[in-house]
Amino acid sequence: MSDFLMVITTTDNKEKAKEIASALLRERLAACVQIINGVESMYIWQGKLESQEEFLLFIKTRAALYERVENFIKTLHNYELPEIIALPVNKGSKEYLDWLKSCTG
Repeated sequence: MSDFLMVITTTDNKEKAKEIASALLRERLAACVQIINGVESMYIWQGKLESQEEFLLFIKTRAALYERVENFIKTLHNYELPEIIALPVNKGSKEYLDWLKSCTG
């Protein structure tokens, strides 16, 4: 299992994206959060096809912190059912991963 994860979430509001990112960084639950705007998400919600302009957050963290990150996102998020997906970081430069580790909890 990888020691590091990239957690992904989206929101429809730039201020909410910044609030989530800032809070995760302040709590040392993430070393870096990238916010990407202009993402169009299409999905099925309550039986209907939906389309929404969103902000995508890439959250770099340690696998050991995942449960706390997930709970933190759920607490701050403005969606009834936020996307929270974690992808393992299988490889990365030693220096970057050392920095990530030093910045998180």
